[in-house]
Amino acid sequence: MKLCVLFPGIGYHCGKPLLYYAGKLARSKGYEVIELSYTGFENNTKGNEDKMRDAAALAFRQSVLQLKNIGFSGYEKVVFIGKSIGTAACTEYRSMYGIKAECVLLTPLVQTFLSDTANCTAFHGTADQWADTAEIRRLCSENNVPLHEYEGGNHSLETGDVCTDICTVLDVMKKLSELL
Repeated sequence: MKLCVLFPGIGYHCGKPLLYYAGKLARSKGYEVIELSYTGFENNTKGNEDKMRDAAALAFRQSVLQLKNIGFSGYEKVVFIGKSIGTAACTEYRSMYGIKAECVLLTPLVQTFLSDTANCTAFHGTADQWADTAEIRRLCSENNVPLHEYEGGNHSLETGDVCTDICTVLDVMKKLSELL
């Protein structure tokens, strides 16, 4: 048995394109999929270091509660797919609980790299308004995290051009398919 856990973002739930198709792809490859959900984030989190730290802690605590009855050792393979604040929650959860999981980091934040990022792969848009591209590049390089960049992509990897955005989702899913 294989398990995939989806760790969403502040405003990016599991029904939005990157996580929706990631879950659908994982199911098609025989994974049991757990979709986490988060609530209670403060407004105006972006750009406020204290609020971002609080949001990451809240996402982590809610992840712990939602995953408390999961026997991870019973799975032959575990993959965590995080989006935004969910990337920080999934790397911290994996580190704190010693879970042997590969992590897919969809638009990671600086906070993501406070925990061990071994066996992670990152996807980042160069126009991400939540994470500076130069900083994400530096952190990925320092931590040996393969980084896939999308020119002009925002924090949802979207550019505003529908065809480009659909192609981006397709490219992410092709790369994710190889990882799964």
